[in-house]
Amino acid sequence: MKPGIHPAYGPVVFRDTAANVSFLTRSTATSDKTVQWEDGNTYPLVDVEISSVSHPFYTGNARVMDTAGRVERFERRYGQAPGGRG
Repeated sequence: MKPGIHPAYGPVVFRDTAANVSFLTRSTATSDKTVQWEDGNTYPLVDVEISSVSHPFYTGNARVMDTAGRVERFERRYGQAPGGRG
């Protein structure tokens, strides 16, 4: 790697504000906020609104909606265009 052009890569604590869960990982993300972690060291703190802890896809709470249902609902609500399709 070319020296001096890459961002610093080090330990960072990410806090999921939706689930109130924090985890320590390595990242190039930076922050002015810091937090004292369980190991007694102080790390930069990055607040995120959603992570794998609270995201519906990862938690199994995702809703899947079929496309045909959307089309039928649209046609019921707004009717077909004058002259029909095509």
